[in-house]
Amino acid sequence: MSFPWPPPHRACISITFDNLGEAQDVLTGTWPESKPFGTHPGILSTLPRMLEILHRHNIRATYFAESWSLPHYRDTVHQKLLGNGHEVAWHGYQHEVWHALSESEETENFIKSWEVAGVGVKYEGFRPPGGKINDCTWSLLRKHGVKYVSPLGEFGVGKEGIIVLPFEWKAVDAFWYMDTKKFKEIRRELGEEDEGVGENPEEEFRECLMKMIDEVVERGGYLSVLFHPFLSGSEERLKVMEDVVKRISEDERIWVVPCGVTAEWIKQQTNGGV
Repeated sequence: MSFPWPPPHRACISITFDNLGEAQDVLTGTWPESKPFGTHPGILSTLPRMLEILHRHNIRATYFAESWSLPHYRDTVHQKLLGNGHEVAWHGYQHEVWHALSESEETENFIKSWEVAGVGVKYEGFRPPGGKINDCTWSLLRKHGVKYVSPLGEFGVGKEGIIVLPFEWKAVDAFWYMDTKKFKEIRRELGEEDEGVGENPEEEFRECLMKMIDEVVERGGYLSVLFHPFLSGSEERLKVMEDVVKRISEDERIWVVPCGVTAEWIKQQTNGGV
């Protein structure tokens, strides 16, 4: 849909990151018992290079982080992210598959997450792990002061006046890079001829994003681009990110801001999101 973005911009794009370290691995039991928490190479080695790309192009991003990870990556969260103008939003406590949770499990997840985040992090947004939320989620988000949600779905204003800033699978690096059962099923559902990872997934991802950027500018819409540090460690994949960031940063038609800034603008334009 077309939306009245701040002049002279015709479209809005947010660069987003998901998964802060080993929270999900600890939950599923795949993190080595002998390995200390807070030592994930995606955060210690790859993320600084990703943040440097953003810095070179003067772009601020939104990091959807699991609450479990906040105390284990305190310096990353407070100095490298918040300290440089990036947004830290919520991605569950330990990346639980959100749509599979009961209402009581959701409530407990909110409580645990807000207790951990209480020191120095104020969540304004939520991206549900797996991309789907339940009917009961909306009122819990409202109760906890969350202003926007970033699921699969349609752009606009959702229940309880909460802004919806959706993502699309084809704008997610994992869609192109991960050869797992989950992503094979997603690729099949979206009509991909080959369910597996292509011969040159980096180039395929780059080409798809460039096309999506052109399309969102043409229609005057919103696009959320999603990178995972744990998938971005190679030079080829960092180059994809750099090319995309450079492309959008040099186009004055595109308003490139964190999700929270986008949500606040939409709220102002829609009489408070209700």
